[in-house]
Formats: sequence, C-alpha cells, structure tokens
Amino acid sequence: MKKLLVSGLLLGFGVVSSMAQSGTKSPYSQYGLGVLSDQSQGFNRGMAGLFQGLRSGNQVNMQNPASYSAVDSLSMIVDLGVSGTLTNFKEGDAKVNAKTANFEYATALFRIMPKFGVSVGIVPYSNIGYSYSTKQNVGTSSTISTTSFEGKGGFRQAYIGLGYELFKGLSLGVNFSYFWGDFSRKITVASSDAYVKTLAKEYSADASSYKLDFGAQYQHKLGQNDLLTVGATLGLGHKINADPCLSVTNLDTQTNIVAVSVDTVYNGLSIPMTIGAGIAYSHNRKLTVGADYQWQRWSKESFPIVNEANNKFQLSDNYYSDRHKMTVGADWIPQPMSRRFLNRVHYRIGASYATPYLKIKGMDGPKEMTVTAGFGIPLVNSWNNRSVLNISFQWTNLSAKNLVTENQFRVTIGLTFNERWFAKWKVD
Repeated sequence: MKKLLVSGLLLGFGVVSSMAQSGTKSPYSQYGLGVLSDQSQGFNRGMAGLFQGLRSGNQVNMQNPASYSAVDSLSMIVDLGVSGTLTNFKEGDAKVNAKTANFEYATALFRIMPKFGVSVGIVPYSNIGYSYSTKQNVGTSSTISTTSFEGKGGFRQAYIGLGYELFKGLSLGVNFSYFWGDFSRKITVASSDAYVKTLAKEYSADASSYKLDFGAQYQHKLGQNDLLTVGATLGLGHKINADPCLSVTNLDTQTNIVAVSVDTVYNGLSIPMTIGAGIAYSHNRKLTVGADYQWQRWSKESFPIVNEANNKFQLSDNYYSDRHKMTVGADWIPQPMSRRFLNRVHYRIGASYATPYLKIKGMDGPKEMTVTAGFGIPLVNSWNNRSVLNISFQWTNLSAKNLVTENQFRVTIGLTFNERWFAKWKVD
C-alpha cells in the first residue's frame, strides 16, 4: 500500500509541476533569478514563514527536513496551497494595480520506520513575470521611441526528503531536489519613424540541476508543559547547468535586412550557499513563539550582463549582495482539547525583514518587509479531526531608493489532509 501511495503521489506532483510556480508581475523580477520565493506553507505562512524550530507531527515543514522525524506511524499528510495576490506599483505619481492567482505548492509526509519520516513535494524557488513600456522623444525631433520590456519564467524544485531522530531530542534531515526552470527576457526598441531600425534583445536561459539542503533540530523539555526547539539549516551553493544567451536582432525597415547575433555564457547561472538558524518555544501545547535568521551568500555568485566598457556579454562579479532575513512569529490555540470550535482554531501572526540580494545600476535593490496573520481551522468529521484548513493574509512592501515601490496583499489557502491511512481497522 505504501509503494502504491508513494507512486501515486509522485505522479500527481509530476502532473502539477508546471503549475507549482507561483506568479508575479513585479518589474524587479527582470533581474537575477527573479523574485525569490519564501517557500513557506499553509501552517507557517501566517507566521511570516517561520520554520527553523517548528516541529510537529501534524504539518509538513519542508524548509527544515529534520522535522520529518516527528510524524507518527499512522499519519499520511498531504498539503496543497493556492494564493491570490493584489499588488500596487508606484513610481513617482504613477500608480498601477495588478492581480495574480496561482498554485503555490504540493507536499506530503509519512513515516516508513520508527523515528524516520519521508517527504516529497514541489515548491517554487523564484518567479519571473513582467510587462511594461516607456516612451521618449529622440533628441529634439518629433520621433517617439518606445521601449518594451517583457519577461516570463522562474525556477522550482521537486524534492524527496528524509528526517531521522538520531537520539532523543536530536534529529537530522536532508532534502534532495531536482532543480529546474527557465526564463525569457525581451527588450524591444521601436520608433514612430518608419525609416529607422528596430532593435530587439532577448536574454534567455534553461537550467536543469540539483539542490541539497540539510537540517537539524534539537528539542529539550524545560518542564512538564514547556518545550524549546533549536533548528539550523544549510543549503549548498553551486552552478545550475545553464548557458545564458543574448540574442540581438536589428531590422532595417528601408532595406528589410535582418541581422542577428547571439552570445552565450556557458554555465553562467548559480544558486548561493544558504545558512540559517532559529529557535521556537512551546508552552502547554497552546502557545508557540519563535525567531529565525537566514543568510544567503549571493555576493560570491556571478551573473551574465552586457559590460558597458567593452559591450561584451559576460559574467559580472558585482551583481549580487548577501541577503539577510529575520523572521518572528507566533501560533496560539486557546484550548486544544475544547469542544468549542473557536477554542481549537490556530491564531497566527508574524513579521519579517529581508535585505536586497540584487544590485540595480550599482545601487541596492528592493528591501522587503512583511507582516502576516492567519488561521488554522480544524476540519472535523466522524472519524478524523486532524485535517486543517490554513488561511493566511500577507502584506509585503518592496522598496528601493528612486525605484518602484510595491505593496502586495496576498491571501493563501492551504489544505492539510492528515489521515490515518495506515491504521488497521478491527471489526467486532
């Protein structure tokens, strides 16, 4: 039964793999690998993505694989999430609104032997999607030049993770991921004068690689009703087997001659080493509070750009900055064993701050501030009361000096099925 179940889950995840990437319309996604995903899920998105020290047998915490060992022998957990986002873009006096609705993630967790949990799933890594244009007069003439910017794509990972409790209190875990994705970024310059050239540039890449993430958690009882959990994670940085290309097309409308040139930077994309640590405190199964810190070493990675000094398409070592992210969050249940419905609802809040990982024209890119709130609503039927409907509300501000300011309002709905599929039924 377990083999059949796992095969079915992997097949299902393969079917939705093309949808597993959440979308964006942010102009900041035209840089680097795009807008980075926080990879949080339904239960912790209401806590601003807090994850390092969260350890529960009722949820899938794929960001720290050491947590998988907490699942019990009777559980089969499947977690699916969708979101809708309303974004306001502001630059000077100009304002624009945009809407997106996306499939976010699909994960599952089960136990194969005592103290040994296994998880599989698909989550986004980054997202690219934008379309806008600018107009300006050419010199002092009446000719208008229109520059259009359009891009799409992103990167994602399908993983299988293992978590094992090495000895009482200490668990170790690892996620093995297939990492893949692509992007296409186009810049087109056209003129209102019918007798001038049209210029088009396209930056593109297609990646297929791996990703390895390690996790550890140590849980210690402070008293009869208090638990303290310390967590840490390490993600390896490396090249992702991509050959970015720059294709330049010139069209002379007078002669109808098209000239195309292509430059390629081989093995030119990479992901950074990531290190994180955090702590979570739980009191009487009612209150959980925690804090996380994460560092991504982007400054050691390169990215291909057109060097203005020699007009060559080549790697730049001064494109990224190290990214630091701090997160705090809390989860409160008034009375977990109460018969009153509202007393068994999870109430969640959180906040996070992240420094930019991009440099735009030599200046720091957008910093990111997020505030969240959410609910975990138990789904009760005659034989199972462990499945949960997770709803979170997220406000995020992206801003940088003299650049576009984004205010995002996102609603995420995650459905966690927690079924006793491996229980043996007895008939009297």
